[in-house]
Amino acid sequence: MPVKHDLLADLNMTKDAFDAKKKADSRLSELHDKYNAIDAEVVKAESNSASDEQITQLRKKRLLIKDEIVAHVKP
Repeated sequence: MPVKHDLLADLNMTKDAFDAKKKADSRLSELHDKYNAIDAEVVKAESNSASDEQITQLRKKRLLIKDEIVAHVKP
């Protein structure tokens, strides 16, 4: 069963701490919105038995956005 990826666990941050950073940083908020959208696409593709290639491409896009978020959050 496909599940959403836990970005906050990867960042080792609480939801409150991440939300506070998003409020202070519109770019981080924008990146998080993009991340949530692509994560939902990954879950949908996995649920609909999309091809391995399609799922891999979506996961790569998600990873690129996650990397941007990590770079943006870390000092």
